[in-house]
Amino acid sequence: MKALAARRRHPLGGVVVMLLALLVVGGAYSVLTPSTASAAAASTEDVQAGRELFLANCSNCHGLQAQGTEFGPTLIGVGAASVDFQVGTGRMPLSANMPQAMDKPVQFSDQQIAQMAAYVATLAPGPAIPPEEFQSFTDDPERISKGNELFRTNCAMCHNVVGAGGALTRGKWAPNLQDVSAKHVYEAMLTGPQSMPVFNDANITPEEKQDIASYLHFAGTEPSPGGLSLGSLGPVSEGLFVWVAGIGALIGCAIWLGARAS
Repeated sequence: MKALAARRRHPLGGVVVMLLALLVVGGAYSVLTPSTASAAAASTEDVQAGRELFLANCSNCHGLQAQGTEFGPTLIGVGAASVDFQVGTGRMPLSANMPQAMDKPVQFSDQQIAQMAAYVATLAPGPAIPPEEFQSFTDDPERISKGNELFRTNCAMCHNVVGAGGALTRGKWAPNLQDVSAKHVYEAMLTGPQSMPVFNDANITPEEKQDIASYLHFAGTEPSPGGLSLGSLGPVSEGLFVWVAGIGALIGCAIWLGARAS
């Protein structure tokens, strides 16, 4: 027992414990950090090419080191997913100073977008581009139904119950999501662009994100069983149609009957 106690009091014991603790913390960090996989997968040439593209097209607003300026936020820590979404949907580069970035024709190739995303991913840990298995829609009716429930619970208050979009405050709006790819729907939930909240994998799992994207695709391709969809904007457009067409027809009939009576 005395020999065991002596070993426990060895002067290097505290150093060994500290090294073990650092090893455990470092290992846990490397496992839990989402962007390490995408950053490791990118080659040095791709990262350098992405940096050159960034300096030529993005640094005026975001700074030479992506640190942010008065014209644009910092990109340190936003991850590859944010770059892939913003540039891949044409929202960036920003065409004009406005309350919200508009989606427009994409200005870069898929390779260039991947290179810029790889460069930004090296600046600091951040959300990675989703794996290929979650970049497509599922045609499983049960998963589409589950996606419908998740969307109505978490997203419909801004984007409309079928993802047709809607108006927000201060000149902003929730865009139409029916024609958005599964990858970009996933990335939007992961990064929270504009006024949108972030739904990380702890809130909504990758499978559930794919379910939501699949429901939106289904809602955009399924024909309207009631006839004209009127933009799928709900009672506002339907009520307007009733007032303009229905009440207008009744007024027309009243005028016609009055003219015949006279």
